[in-house]
Amino acid sequence: MSQPTNTENVRALVQDASLEMTGKDVEALREAAPFIAPGTRINVTFLGNEDLEMRVTASKAVKELGFIPVPHISARRLRSEDELKEFLQALADVDATECVFAVGGDPAEPMGPYGSSLEMIESGIFADFGVKEVSIAGYPEGHPDISNEVLTRELNGKLDELAKQNLGARILTQFGFDTDPIATWLNEVAADNVTAPIGIGVPGPAGIKRLLTYARRFGATTSAGIVKKYGFSLTNLMGSAGPDKFIGNLADVVAASDYQGEVGVHFYTFGGMTRTAEWLQDFKNKL
Repeated sequence: MSQPTNTENVRALVQDASLEMTGKDVEALREAAPFIAPGTRINVTFLGNEDLEMRVTASKAVKELGFIPVPHISARRLRSEDELKEFLQALADVDATECVFAVGGDPAEPMGPYGSSLEMIESGIFADFGVKEVSIAGYPEGHPDISNEVLTRELNGKLDELAKQNLGARILTQFGFDTDPIATWLNEVAADNVTAPIGIGVPGPAGIKRLLTYARRFGATTSAGIVKKYGFSLTNLMGSAGPDKFIGNLADVVAASDYQGEVGVHFYTFGGMTRTAEWLQDFKNKL
């Protein structure tokens, strides 16, 4: 593992890194727990092939292991307001509603009353179930189906609405392999006077083939130049890659940006919870 030379900037960036898991990853989380700092935020995804019980069980496990659960709530997958309330109540019953992530979701057509995460936030329901902080999505590389103009308007609308409701806000971004669009985006949101904490999405260490597969699936940039900047070796696709180089570069980008709020990293655990947690612990220990 190569170590960055800009130690102070890197340490600030990874100090409060968060992680992501699915509802199926409870055993993986238990295995990884010894390598994860107490109080770490751990997001629990809202996937179409998982049910309420799986999501709640995972959030409960996060809490019981000494971490902060951040369950995802997918607006466009909810069939009714009652389903949202049922989910929030189930989370409240296991003390897992303090932080949530409100996301639009994948369906092209909403399955119920909420066409976007903004509409779900505007319902005002979150505070009724003990929610204190709502994470929302940021898109430094844009979104394949949404214009940048709309993304900017929605982001600012969500931040304004959360402030009206006296709820904390946090921005988590899509993952990427290039710091250039992140640098541009940070300065753009700074120009809009945004100061909410930001977690920049970073792929955890994984096989190169797997990383490229996820990159294609989620629309992240994968040109040969970007791959080289991240640290992939296209001549050795059987190898693996960690985000060492990317994080070193990202730390400098964040330090040089106009953004006045806290900026950290959020790890997508494509290579597995334990592998990511061990890598992060080792990386921090060597700073």
